[in-house]
Amino acid sequence: MFSKKANAPEASAAWRIAIWPTVAFAVGSAAVLSIIYLLIARDIRARSDAWLTGETAVLADVAENTPRDALYQRLVEEVAELASREVPDASDATGQRRISVFFLKTSPGLEPIWVGPTPKEQFIRAVSSAKLLPTTPGNVRVEGWRKDFRVVYHPQNDGGGLYLGFADLAAATMLDSLAMRCLMVWGLTVALGFAITWLVAYRTLARVERITETVSRIGSEDLSRRLPEGPHPDEISRLSHTFNRMLDRVQSSVRQTRILTDSVAHDLKNPVTSIRGDLEVALADDSHDHWREHVAQAIDGLDRLAQMLNTTLDLAEASAGILQLRKQPVDLAEAVNQMTDLYHAAMTENQHELLLQLKPVVVEADASLLHRVLANLLDNEVAHLPPGCRIRICLCPKNGEAELTVEDNGPGFSPTLRQRAFEPSVKGEASSGHGLGLAFVHAAVQAHGGHVEIADREGGGAVIVLTLPLAETMSVPAAAAVSLRGREL
Repeated sequence: MFSKKANAPEASAAWRIAIWPTVAFAVGSAAVLSIIYLLIARDIRARSDAWLTGETAVLADVAENTPRDALYQRLVEEVAELASREVPDASDATGQRRISVFFLKTSPGLEPIWVGPTPKEQFIRAVSSAKLLPTTPGNVRVEGWRKDFRVVYHPQNDGGGLYLGFADLAAATMLDSLAMRCLMVWGLTVALGFAITWLVAYRTLARVERITETVSRIGSEDLSRRLPEGPHPDEISRLSHTFNRMLDRVQSSVRQTRILTDSVAHDLKNPVTSIRGDLEVALADDSHDHWREHVAQAIDGLDRLAQMLNTTLDLAEASAGILQLRKQPVDLAEAVNQMTDLYHAAMTENQHELLLQLKPVVVEADASLLHRVLANLLDNEVAHLPPGCRIRICLCPKNGEAELTVEDNGPGFSPTLRQRAFEPSVKGEASSGHGLGLAFVHAAVQAHGGHVEIADREGGGAVIVLTLPLAETMSVPAAAAVSLRGREL
């Protein structure tokens, strides 16, 4: 049931990714359309207010300057009607045409002069109860009208007042239509935006889903599958590329681990069998002296076995990049001198000539691992060179690194062996070792940030070049001066 839910197609997060950009777009577009609507409504109101203010001033001037005779009311009404005709009539919500302009002139003790819609009583009540400032347009709500009237009040010298009102029904209808269209456009745009955002998110997540499916099919038995990287160098392609590189490293580590495991299992057979044989002989031998000899041989075999296992584990850790290093400044020239002194007897026995050309160089390295690297290099020379060979070891700083060269005039490496010399368990046909020496050298040097190369020597022999990063300080003791010495061994 759990896997069914995990693989359900409706579990896509595309809609959750699309909803928030859509909400942001909806709010932003609604704000923009609202601002446009308000700006248009403000411009329409400003135009109406300008007309009201101008017409009110004209009507007030006519009312003040017209003689108060029998024709006064008729004349003022005619002027007000002319002013109201400047605005076309509009239709209300039911489709009936309605006059949207009114004129009211009040005077103490006289009948109000009215020009406008009927019945006039509701307009007079509304204007009387409204708090209007002189010559300033204000809103007045009239019963039965869905839109407020903009009314301008102009006081008169006789104590009365003049009112001119205008309800721009045509503009209101236009604004209502504009609002509906804006709402429709907004809704369609938001829906289209959501669809586009969802589609883009879905296509992007489809690539992620393909990565998920590929990763889910990758198992410890099959690490050859790789993720599709896509034609464009975007974030998902870079993620796939990074994951593929990680899979390459994992596959290489697994392959090396399997090789090491098989090699260790194979190489353990001989020493374990030998140790068991020595112990069985010791148990069966009644002689005290022979018993001690066989136990000593068993202990020596256990020491070799422990050394092989330690080297194998260090090699596996170094190959996996988890080898623990305790770095410190190490005088590499002094370390080479110490190790060659330890191998003095073995080289004397094989009649080898050793030439050292050492310059003072300080590297940042793990001292114990560095001594084991040097020991493996010297072991390789002692074990595989025929008697009477010449070995030259050179050390000097070069291009910001310490370069250590081990050169001999022996038989060298065969082309096939030279290409795979640093692989675990790879050794020559005549070798009695386990094939871990140079592999450990390569892994340890790489763990220190250096590299190792093998080449043929002109005139015959082999050259192993090892480089290590220099320490930040090059200060060395006075005893570590340039060493140029040769030994006849």
